[in-house]
Amino acid sequence: MGNENTAFEGKVALVTGAARGQGRSHALAFAERGADLVICDRCADTAGVAYALGTQEELAETARLIEGLGRKVISAKVDTQNRPALEQLVARAEEEFGHVDIAVANAGVSGMSPITEHSQAVWDDVVGTNLTGVFNTLAAVAPGMAQRGYGRIVTVSSMLGRSSAPTQAAYTASKWGVIGMSKSVAQELAHSGVTVNIVAPGNIDTPMVRNDNLFRTIRPDLDAPTWDDVAPILGMLHAQPVAILDPAEVTRAVLFLTDEASAHITGIVIPVDAGAATRTSA
Repeated sequence: MGNENTAFEGKVALVTGAARGQGRSHALAFAERGADLVICDRCADTAGVAYALGTQEELAETARLIEGLGRKVISAKVDTQNRPALEQLVARAEEEFGHVDIAVANAGVSGMSPITEHSQAVWDDVVGTNLTGVFNTLAAVAPGMAQRGYGRIVTVSSMLGRSSAPTQAAYTASKWGVIGMSKSVAQELAHSGVTVNIVAPGNIDTPMVRNDNLFRTIRPDLDAPTWDDVAPILGMLHAQPVAILDPAEVTRAVLFLTDEASAHITGIVIPVDAGAATRTSA
């Protein structure tokens, strides 16, 4: 990549799920490197997800931080499961900024439940956000990108997008689906100057991992398990001896895949998972 501070000068990047966590990390990295931003988040809790989701205040803080870096930002409360709302956001961005060059379909949730007790709400919320929401993001940005002959799309899967874990039927299904869907779209757009790639994170230090419900699910033998109680178990999912990674590590892969120079990299999966991918097939 060229000069890091101007690598995305003149570009417009859409990041879903940008109120906090990985989404905020990606958005701020683009802004630091010269891009203007379009950000959204659902900003509401939901029945099938047993931890607090991002808030309007957190989304507003992401926007404030982007503006503090001297970049323009369009910020909206949008649930990626709502395709018309997402399409309206993209249309607004194209009207105000002229184009959307980069899209990071980052919005995602986790719902853990054994199959013998699995509610429809967990399935609907997890698959609806993680798979349908990613499809809607792809469908919203692809027409304009293809017409203009340029685009960089990154979807977010997971280390469980190529493996599995107990109590993760919905999450695993959604993340496997993201990979197959993204590869299909990469083939469709290969002639148009638009690339579609996938990142597959391991355990990342966000509220999706650091929450009491996950702790209790992993350690049902304890009344009030803490991070220290679950970290050794989470670390077993990785090959390297680390339980959790910083969101910035995923951002580095996102920046690489969305760089203008990555024109002939499409349809690939980059694991950022402390070696979890060493256990899956090539």
